Amino acid sequence: MDLLPLQFGFGLVSVGLLFLLLVIITLWQSFEIVDAYEKKALTVFGEYRKLLEPGISVIPPFVSRTYAFDMRTQTLDVPRQEAITRDNSPVTADAVVYIKVMDAKKAFLEVDDYKKAVSNLAQTTLRAVLGDMELDDTLNKRQEINAKIREELDEPTDEWGIRVESVEVREVNPSKDVQQAMEQQTSAERRRRAMILEAQGERRSAVEQAEGDKQSNIIRAQGEKQSQILEAQGDAISTVLRARSAESMGERAIIERGMETLESIGQGESTTFVLPQELTSLVGRYGKALSGSDVQAMEGLEGREFDEDTRKMLGLDNIDEIIGQIDEAAEMDVEELEKEAEAVKTGDAGANIKSADEVIQEMDEDEDVAEVERET
Repeated sequence: MDLLPLQFGFGLVSVGLLFLLLVIITLWQSFEIVDAYEKKALTVFGEYRKLLEPGISVIPPFVSRTYAFDMRTQTLDVPRQEAITRDNSPVTADAVVYIKVMDAKKAFLEVDDYKKAVSNLAQTTLRAVLGDMELDDTLNKRQEINAKIREELDEPTDEWGIRVESVEVREVNPSKDVQQAMEQQTSAERRRRAMILEAQGERRSAVEQAEGDKQSNIIRAQGEKQSQILEAQGDAISTVLRARSAESMGERAIIERGMETLESIGQGESTTFVLPQELTSLVGRYGKALSGSDVQAMEGLEGREFDEDTRKMLGLDNIDEIIGQIDEAAEMDVEELEKEAEAVKTGDAGANIKSADEVIQEMDEDEDVAEVERET
């Protein structure tokens, strides 16, 4: 009989402990802690009530459930996909999609599992985009592929409250056969470029050599032309100087030369001599010079000045100018020689310079004219 109160006391203690435990559990169920980077959807008896913001929130215990949504940018790996390009080349590709939950209510109510849904949609879109492009474009236009996939994902994910921030295709690999063909094509292209560069180098070398030979020949030819011009000018000046020397001989030099001629005539075997009028005048004047008598003066052997046309023909008035031109020509460099030779070639320069042949020809003509005048 004494054990009944003791058992009753233990029972009360157990009930109290159970009640306390129930109170603790109830309090625990009445509070919900939400992290700063997430939001939670609250349902009571399966009915959507609201979104719980970061912090501590009071909710109905035992009949409430919460669903957390990470509001940060999340990364989804798109598994490797196989596709056939528009030019029937098999390729494989994988990608990474960056998403962010913009409306947790839509993400909770409009789609079962938004991550799985976005991943599956990205896989399908990746295969479709690769199928609409040619092989070369899939390998070279990576940014265009990314933009197309993101554009295709934007519309359906907006209805789920998800925003696709970026899509990055990591690798696009053709099949092994295609890779081998591409390697052979690349090798052939490199060989072709090497051959082209080598041929261009040889052609350039030949052009440079030919150009150098051409310039050398031009300079040499111009030098020869200038040398011929200077030689002709020298001959002309020599002829002019000889003519001036003859002009300056004077009357006595002419008389002495005439007496030498008479002496050579007297040494001949002939006894009959025909003396021109100029020679008789020469003898008379020579006798006058020896005796000082008033022998009849003969005209016709006076030293004569060159007339204006002859002086112009021989260039007697331009001797100093011609000599100055020769001195200047001796100091000309290669570039000036080229210009001078080109001017001579086109007829713009050296118009007043007569060659040695022209000067001699004109002197012969003058002598013939003089001989005809004497005979008449």
